[in-house]
Amino acid sequence: MKALMFLLLIPALLALGSGDSPAAQNDLYLIVISDPISPGISDFIVKALEKASRDKAAGIIIQLDTPGGLAESMREIVMAMLACEVPVIVYVAPGGARAASAGVMITIAADIAAMAPGTNIGAAHPVSIGTQQADKTITEKVINDMVAHGKSVAAKRGRNAEWVEKAIRDSIAATESEALEANVIDLVAKDMDDLIRQLNGRKVKDKGTLGLGEVKMVEIEEGIRTKILKAISNPNVAYILMMIGLAGLYFELAHPGAIFPGVIGSISLLLAFFAFQTLPVNYTGILLIILAVVFFILEIKVTSYGMLSVAGVVTLLLGSLMLFDRGIPGMRVSWQVLLPTVLLITGFFVVVAGLVVKSHRVKSRTGIEGLVGEIGVVKKTLSPEGKVFVHGELWNAVLEAPIEEGSKVRIRQVENLVLTVEPVIK
Repeated sequence: MKALMFLLLIPALLALGSGDSPAAQNDLYLIVISDPISPGISDFIVKALEKASRDKAAGIIIQLDTPGGLAESMREIVMAMLACEVPVIVYVAPGGARAASAGVMITIAADIAAMAPGTNIGAAHPVSIGTQQADKTITEKVINDMVAHGKSVAAKRGRNAEWVEKAIRDSIAATESEALEANVIDLVAKDMDDLIRQLNGRKVKDKGTLGLGEVKMVEIEEGIRTKILKAISNPNVAYILMMIGLAGLYFELAHPGAIFPGVIGSISLLLAFFAFQTLPVNYTGILLIILAVVFFILEIKVTSYGMLSVAGVVTLLLGSLMLFDRGIPGMRVSWQVLLPTVLLITGFFVVVAGLVVKSHRVKSRTGIEGLVGEIGVVKKTLSPEGKVFVHGELWNAVLEAPIEEGSKVRIRQVENLVLTVEPVIK
């Protein structure tokens, strides 16, 4: 009977155990961001905010240092911050860090915004994204939308909405002391210990009072999924993946049956196009790069005396330069990656094309075509028909003048599996 009662109590005990323990509620979560705002970063921050809410942590600190990034990723972060059930603190640190462009919106969306000495915030003017420079009307729409969003978030957090509008329209920026004076942030802290000391006992609207006297700092590390998403969302990595993909498929087309290059190329292209969905891609750049590959392929088929290869190199370089919108911080291919990659890929295409041309010019060594010009031995007197042994096989052969067994002959022609031969003159 006692055992039965114990079994019945197990679900209740598990339910109690699954609740938030006092230790969990005393945890202060920390995430460190020192990258451009990209889909990978957005995914990481959103999941960390959800975990903090789910665990009912004492709060979550986002230590921020960013040059900006993608507007859509920024909006996802801001929405998650506004929906978070625990206090969210953004701390622009360490000294020398910045919260520029998209970082401005993330900072003002925090329940408490703080900066370290020697940091700055501002310059949130949006830049155009697309295949061509946005016209004036579209630019105004984007700016007005961003201003409305920024002022709404600033008003919700009780911050200086006019300064936020100027940061977006006029790209103004401020140091930590200027931001504090302008009511853009709430406090300046020299380090993390100083920040926690100033946060302790501070009231947060709709979220109570921060009690951080015995708080335990818990840093949330990036998971494998986040690291992979961050990696392939990097413009340099996405560009290299695309180049590897095109090179692999080119090699497979030039040498059918190689298989491995085609498989690697296909996988690399799929990863590259997945990354392109999250990056400010200029599709004219992609088309120019594909056109360059077409030029290299045509070099194999058409006698252009190298002109198609030159056109391929120029087109590949132009496409690489145009591939990403270079106005967005952190969302461009660096010159240290672009130039070596263009040179390596060009060299690869030229070498493969040369091997293909060379293979076309080399006489076939296999099959019936490989018999022409070979030397055989007469195994049955040719008068005019007989047998010739060549390539380890016995063939029917004909010769106008009789020739005896054991003599050497050269194959001139193969027709209907019968060899036409001629005597070998010693």
